[in-house]
Amino acid sequence: MSSRRLVELAGPALASTLTAESIVVLPTGAIEHHGPHLPLATDLLMADILAGLVVDGAAAAGLDAWVLPALSYTKSDEHAWAPGTIWVGASTLLDTLVAIGRGIAATPARTLVFYNGHGGNVALLQVALRELRVQFGLRTFLMNVAIPAGDTEQGFGIHGGHGETSLAMHLRPDLVDLTGAVDATPRHLSRFRQIGFAGAPVQFGWTSDDFGTAGVIGDPTGATAEHGAHIAAQLVADGIAALAEIAAFDPGPPS
Repeated sequence: MSSRRLVELAGPALASTLTAESIVVLPTGAIEHHGPHLPLATDLLMADILAGLVVDGAAAAGLDAWVLPALSYTKSDEHAWAPGTIWVGASTLLDTLVAIGRGIAATPARTLVFYNGHGGNVALLQVALRELRVQFGLRTFLMNVAIPAGDTEQGFGIHGGHGETSLAMHLRPDLVDLTGAVDATPRHLSRFRQIGFAGAPVQFGWTSDDFGTAGVIGDPTGATAEHGAHIAAQLVADGIAALAEIAAFDPGPPS
Protein backbone atom coordinates (compact mmCIF):
# COMPACT_ATOMS: atom_id res chain seq x y z
CA MET A 1 0.00 0.00 0.00
CA SER A 2 1.32 3.45 -0.86
CA SER A 3 2.11 5.98 1.87
CA ARG A 4 -0.85 7.69 3.50
CA ARG A 5 1.29 10.55 4.83
CA LEU A 6 -0.21 13.63 3.25
CA VAL A 7 2.96 15.72 3.28
CA GLU A 8 4.80 13.16 1.15
CA LEU A 9 2.62 14.17 -1.81
CA ALA A 10 3.71 16.96 -4.12
CA GLY A 11 1.38 19.94 -4.23
CA PRO A 12 -0.11 19.19 -7.68
CA ALA A 13 -0.47 15.52 -6.77
CA LEU A 14 -2.34 16.48 -3.60
CA ALA A 15 -4.71 18.70 -5.57
CA SER A 16 -5.51 15.89 -8.00
CA THR A 17 -5.56 13.06 -5.43
CA LEU A 18 -7.71 14.42 -2.63
CA THR A 19 -11.46 14.68 -3.09
CA ALA A 20 -14.43 15.80 -1.04
CA GLU A 21 -14.50 12.24 0.36
CA SER A 22 -10.93 12.42 1.70
CA ILE A 23 -10.41 12.30 5.48
CA VAL A 24 -7.39 14.13 6.88
CA VAL A 25 -6.22 13.07 10.35
CA LEU A 26 -4.13 15.38 12.55
CA PRO A 27 -2.47 13.66 15.56
CA THR A 28 -2.21 15.96 18.59
CA GLY A 29 0.21 15.06 21.34
CA ALA A 30 2.19 16.89 24.01
CA ILE A 31 5.71 17.29 25.38
CA GLU A 32 5.35 17.01 29.14
CA HIS A 33 6.48 15.42 32.38
CA HIS A 34 5.43 11.79 32.75
CA GLY A 35 7.40 10.82 35.83
CA PRO A 36 10.78 9.06 35.94
CA HIS A 37 9.67 6.03 33.95
CA LEU A 38 8.23 7.53 30.73
CA PRO A 39 9.61 9.95 28.13
CA LEU A 40 8.43 13.54 27.76
CA ALA A 41 7.09 12.59 24.33
CA THR A 42 4.73 9.87 25.63
CA ASP A 43 1.48 11.51 24.43
CA LEU A 44 3.07 12.57 21.14
CA LEU A 45 4.34 9.06 20.40
CA MET A 46 0.97 7.49 21.13
CA ALA A 47 -0.98 9.96 19.00
CA ASP A 48 1.49 9.81 16.12
CA ILE A 49 2.06 6.04 15.98
CA LEU A 50 -1.54 5.03 16.58
CA ALA A 51 -2.94 7.60 14.14
CA GLY A 52 -0.66 6.21 11.44
CA LEU A 53 -1.83 2.66 12.15
CA VAL A 54 -5.47 3.73 12.16
CA VAL A 55 -5.13 5.59 8.85
CA ASP A 56 -3.26 2.68 7.23
CA GLY A 57 -5.96 0.27 8.40
CA ALA A 58 -8.74 2.55 7.21
CA ALA A 59 -7.09 2.94 3.81
CA ALA A 60 -6.72 -0.84 3.53
CA ALA A 61 -10.46 -1.06 4.22
CA GLY A 62 -11.18 1.27 1.31
CA LEU A 63 -11.40 4.68 2.97
CA ASP A 64 -9.56 7.67 1.51
CA ALA A 65 -7.76 8.55 4.74
CA TRP A 66 -4.54 10.54 5.15
CA VAL A 67 -2.43 11.49 8.16
CA LEU A 68 -0.61 14.77 8.82
CA PRO A 69 2.57 15.22 10.89
CA ALA A 70 1.70 15.30 14.57
CA LEU A 71 1.24 18.54 16.48
CA SER A 72 3.79 18.29 19.30
CA TYR A 73 3.54 21.45 21.39
CA THR A 74 0.08 21.86 22.87
CA LYS A 75 -1.67 22.85 26.11
CA SER A 76 0.22 21.13 28.92
CA ASP A 77 0.27 23.82 31.59
CA GLU A 78 -1.00 21.36 34.20
CA HIS A 79 2.57 20.00 34.07
CA ALA A 80 4.33 23.37 33.68
CA TRP A 81 5.90 23.03 37.15
CA ALA A 82 8.03 20.12 35.91
CA PRO A 83 11.25 20.58 33.89
CA GLY A 84 10.89 19.34 30.31
CA THR A 85 7.27 20.33 29.82
CA ILE A 86 7.01 22.57 26.75
CA TRP A 87 3.57 24.03 26.20
CA VAL A 88 1.64 26.79 24.47
CA GLY A 89 -1.29 28.80 25.80
CA ALA A 90 -4.93 28.23 24.98
CA SER A 91 -5.19 31.10 22.49
CA THR A 92 -1.99 30.04 20.72
CA LEU A 93 -3.18 26.47 20.35
CA LEU A 94 -6.61 27.52 19.12
CA ASP A 95 -5.06 29.92 16.60
CA THR A 96 -2.76 27.14 15.42
CA LEU A 97 -5.64 24.70 14.96
CA VAL A 98 -7.62 27.29 13.01
CA ALA A 99 -4.60 27.99 10.79
CA ILE A 100 -4.15 24.27 10.09
CA GLY A 101 -7.86 24.01 9.31
CA ARG A 102 -7.53 26.93 6.90
CA GLY A 103 -4.82 25.01 5.07
CA ILE A 104 -6.97 21.87 4.84
CA ALA A 105 -9.94 23.92 3.63
CA ALA A 106 -7.78 25.08 0.71
CA THR A 107 -7.53 21.46 -0.51
CA PRO A 108 -10.36 19.35 -1.98
CA ALA A 109 -10.70 17.47 1.34
CA ARG A 110 -13.68 18.45 3.48
CA THR A 111 -13.12 16.34 6.61
CA LEU A 112 -10.57 16.97 9.38
CA VAL A 113 -10.18 14.61 12.33
CA PHE A 114 -8.12 15.35 15.43
CA TYR A 115 -6.55 12.16 16.83
CA ASN A 116 -5.64 13.28 20.32
CA GLY A 117 -3.24 11.68 22.79
CA HIS A 118 -3.31 14.32 25.56
CA GLY A 119 -6.21 14.96 27.91
CA GLY A 120 -5.28 18.60 28.41
CA ASN A 121 -6.09 19.29 24.76
CA VAL A 122 -9.66 18.01 24.80
CA ALA A 123 -11.54 21.18 25.75
CA LEU A 124 -9.75 23.31 23.17
CA LEU A 125 -10.07 20.71 20.46
CA GLN A 126 -13.82 20.66 21.08
CA VAL A 127 -13.89 24.45 20.65
CA ALA A 128 -11.84 24.10 17.46
CA LEU A 129 -14.34 21.62 16.00
CA ARG A 130 -17.04 24.26 15.83
CA GLU A 131 -14.66 27.10 14.95
CA LEU A 132 -13.45 25.23 11.88
CA ARG A 133 -16.98 24.21 10.99
CA VAL A 134 -18.21 27.79 11.15
CA GLN A 135 -15.23 29.48 9.51
CA PHE A 136 -14.44 27.02 6.71
CA GLY A 137 -17.39 24.63 6.43
CA LEU A 138 -15.23 21.63 7.23
CA ARG A 139 -16.64 18.43 8.68
CA THR A 140 -14.72 18.20 11.95
CA PHE A 141 -14.32 15.35 14.44
CA LEU A 142 -12.33 14.53 17.59
CA MET A 143 -11.02 11.07 18.47
CA ASN A 144 -9.22 10.56 21.79
CA VAL A 145 -6.74 7.85 22.76
CA ALA A 146 -8.92 6.33 25.50
CA ILE A 147 -6.65 4.22 27.71
CA PRO A 148 -8.40 2.20 30.44
CA ALA A 149 -7.27 2.50 34.04
CA GLY A 150 -5.70 -0.51 35.71
CA ASP A 151 -7.51 -2.74 38.17
CA THR A 152 -5.67 -1.26 41.16
CA GLU A 153 -6.12 2.40 40.23
CA GLN A 154 -9.78 2.93 41.23
CA GLY A 155 -10.37 4.85 38.02
CA PHE A 156 -7.55 7.32 38.75
CA GLY A 157 -4.92 5.99 36.33
CA ILE A 158 -4.95 9.06 34.10
CA HIS A 159 -1.28 10.06 33.77
CA GLY A 160 1.71 7.76 33.64
CA GLY A 161 -0.29 4.90 35.13
CA HIS A 162 -0.81 1.25 34.27
CA GLY A 163 -2.45 1.56 30.87
CA GLU A 164 -0.36 4.41 29.52
CA THR A 165 2.87 2.81 30.66
CA SER A 166 1.87 -0.55 29.19
CA LEU A 167 1.06 1.09 25.87
CA ALA A 168 4.39 2.90 25.85
CA MET A 169 6.18 -0.37 26.61
CA HIS A 170 4.54 -1.87 23.54
CA LEU A 171 5.08 1.08 21.19
CA ARG A 172 8.55 2.23 22.32
CA PRO A 173 10.01 -0.15 24.90
CA ASP A 174 13.42 1.47 24.50
CA LEU A 175 12.10 4.66 26.14
CA VAL A 176 10.51 3.10 29.24
CA ASP A 177 12.40 2.50 32.50
CA LEU A 178 10.27 0.83 35.16
CA THR A 179 13.06 0.96 37.74
CA GLY A 180 11.80 4.43 38.69
CA ALA A 181 8.10 3.56 38.64
CA VAL A 182 6.07 3.84 41.85
CA ASP A 183 2.39 3.52 42.69
CA ALA A 184 1.10 7.10 42.65
CA THR A 185 -2.66 6.55 42.65
CA PRO A 186 -4.51 9.33 44.57
CA ARG A 187 -6.82 6.88 46.34
CA HIS A 188 -7.75 9.51 48.92
CA LEU A 189 -9.97 11.07 46.22
CA SER A 190 -12.20 7.99 46.04
CA ARG A 191 -14.32 9.29 48.92
CA PHE A 192 -15.67 12.02 46.65
CA ARG A 193 -18.64 10.72 44.65
CA GLN A 194 -19.44 13.81 42.59
CA ILE A 195 -16.01 15.38 42.06
CA GLY A 196 -13.49 13.74 39.78
CA PHE A 197 -11.66 13.75 36.46
CA ALA A 198 -13.21 13.61 33.00
CA GLY A 199 -16.61 11.94 33.09
CA ALA A 200 -17.39 12.84 36.71
CA PRO A 201 -20.51 14.96 37.42
CA VAL A 202 -18.29 17.70 38.88
CA GLN A 203 -14.83 18.38 37.47
CA PHE A 204 -12.14 20.64 38.89
CA GLY A 205 -9.11 22.62 37.83
CA TRP A 206 -5.89 20.88 38.75
CA THR A 207 -2.17 20.69 38.15
CA SER A 208 -0.34 17.39 38.31
CA ASP A 209 1.59 18.32 41.45
CA ASP A 210 -1.63 18.83 43.44
CA PHE A 211 -1.90 15.21 44.54
CA GLY A 212 1.38 14.60 46.33
CA THR A 213 2.42 12.07 43.69
CA ALA A 214 5.32 13.84 41.90
CA GLY A 215 3.18 14.35 38.84
CA VAL A 216 2.23 10.73 38.15
CA ILE A 217 -1.44 9.86 38.63
CA GLY A 218 -1.81 6.09 38.61
CA ASP A 219 0.09 2.87 39.24
CA PRO A 220 2.61 1.92 36.54
CA THR A 221 4.36 -0.75 38.60
CA GLY A 222 2.53 -3.71 37.05
CA ALA A 223 2.60 -2.48 33.46
CA THR A 224 3.53 -4.94 30.72
CA ALA A 225 4.18 -4.73 27.01
CA GLU A 226 1.71 -7.58 26.48
CA HIS A 227 -1.08 -5.53 28.05
CA GLY A 228 0.04 -2.57 25.95
CA ALA A 229 -0.25 -4.65 22.78
CA HIS A 230 -3.84 -5.52 23.73
CA ILE A 231 -4.65 -1.85 24.32
CA ALA A 232 -3.04 -0.84 21.02
CA ALA A 233 -4.92 -3.47 19.03
CA GLN A 234 -8.24 -2.32 20.52
CA LEU A 235 -7.46 1.36 19.93
CA VAL A 236 -6.53 0.73 16.30
CA ALA A 237 -9.64 -1.39 15.66
CA ASP A 238 -11.85 1.23 17.31
CA GLY A 239 -10.13 3.98 15.33
CA ILE A 240 -10.69 2.25 12.01
CA ALA A 241 -14.34 1.72 12.88
CA ALA A 242 -14.63 5.38 13.90
CA LEU A 243 -13.20 6.60 10.58
CA ALA A 244 -15.68 4.38 8.73
CA GLU A 245 -18.53 6.02 10.65
CA ILE A 246 -17.05 9.47 10.04
CA ALA A 247 -16.95 8.79 6.30
CA ALA A 248 -20.67 7.93 6.35
CA PHE A 249 -21.81 10.52 8.88
CA ASP A 250 -24.47 13.04 7.90
CA PRO A 251 -26.25 14.91 10.72
CA GLY A 252 -29.11 15.94 8.46
CA PRO A 253 -32.39 14.00 8.22
CA PRO A 254 -32.72 11.27 5.56
CA SER A 255 -33.92 12.59 2.22
